[in-house]
Amino acid sequence: MSDTESSKPAAGAGSAWRPRTRAVHSGSRRSGYGETSEAIFLTQGFVYDSASQAEQRFVELGDDEFIYARYGNPTTRMFEDRIAAIEGAEAAFATASGMAAVNGALCSMLKAGDHVVSSRALFGSCLYILEEILTRYGVEVTFVDGADNEQWRAALRPDTRAVFLETVSNPTLEVVDLRAVCDMAHAVGATVVVDNVFATPIFQPVIEMGADVVIYSATKHIDGQGRCLGGVILGTEEFIRKTAEPYLKHTGGAMSPFNAWVMLKGLETLHLRCNAQADSALTIATALQGHEKLNKALYPLVESHPQFDLARQQMSRGGTVLALDLKGGKEAAFRFLDALEIIIISNNLGDAKSLVTHPATTTHQRLSEEQRATLGITDGLVRVSIGLEDTDDLLEDIQAALAAV
Repeated sequence: MSDTESSKPAAGAGSAWRPRTRAVHSGSRRSGYGETSEAIFLTQGFVYDSASQAEQRFVELGDDEFIYARYGNPTTRMFEDRIAAIEGAEAAFATASGMAAVNGALCSMLKAGDHVVSSRALFGSCLYILEEILTRYGVEVTFVDGADNEQWRAALRPDTRAVFLETVSNPTLEVVDLRAVCDMAHAVGATVVVDNVFATPIFQPVIEMGADVVIYSATKHIDGQGRCLGGVILGTEEFIRKTAEPYLKHTGGAMSPFNAWVMLKGLETLHLRCNAQADSALTIATALQGHEKLNKALYPLVESHPQFDLARQQMSRGGTVLALDLKGGKEAAFRFLDALEIIIISNNLGDAKSLVTHPATTTHQRLSEEQRATLGITDGLVRVSIGLEDTDDLLEDIQAALAAV
């Protein structure tokens, strides 16, 4: 092997490894230099030994061959292979952002006349794709209460092409009975597409539960340190290579090699970070139950959560995010946010730093008052993403800010 060749792991390498080991080693491709940390291949193009070799690559790419970074890159492929190994998926395609992944997964498989059933409790940009973009091109979308299995059953039809949902919704932390929804969707031949960001790749094995396509905003927990945008679509080899990849490589939604390298580094510490954050989130949510300044403190693995039993069945941990509904509406919520000293105001989540946002005026501000009310996004609701700070410091910060309301 020359100094410039890359070495792909043997097929099946690491298949018996546990998830934390896969997060550190899966998908590595070492050059002839034998580097420890994965190399960044900052190139948009690749050269060929001959014209006939170039011709052959455009006809059919080999397993470790590349022609253009919009189609694939060694660094990006390492990230794709590693996250697929963690998720238990056959293949993955990395995208420029989480929303590029949502758009790519849905638009690549849908056409005019198709029918989609979706839970209505979604991130604002996901709602925009379903309500504005897909319907503009002739796709019919039916929204249901994601926690109500009978609404799913009633909405699914023989011509339903896809089902879309957030396994834990943003920002009200609604939990969907994923196995039941997958069974109902598959009975009519629909593909189940899930956004599993809040549950993370390690707290909820959605493919084992029946999901066909899994989406992550890698910007969140996978990077986890506020550095880069990114997303990823995971699924079968057939879906990724024959449906998602052709759409994304021609429309330009691919992840950059540098961002892919950052995401690789993020995966190495994903389990350590998210488990620590989830421990803190559970402790804080439990301590805030019944607080006099709150209507409720929502967290999937606290008994007061409406789907606590379901969350306990589906999730090994409750995630890193909790929602607080303050008495006194927007005024109280703003006073609370402004009084925080450690937790910073930002509309991101899954970061090493604890973050807080007011969904009604930020991430979900484009929704009507009626829509927000239907989703449970009150004027007093704040979303808190728990970071890696000391748990007691965070709890004291929240309690002091509540006292200032």
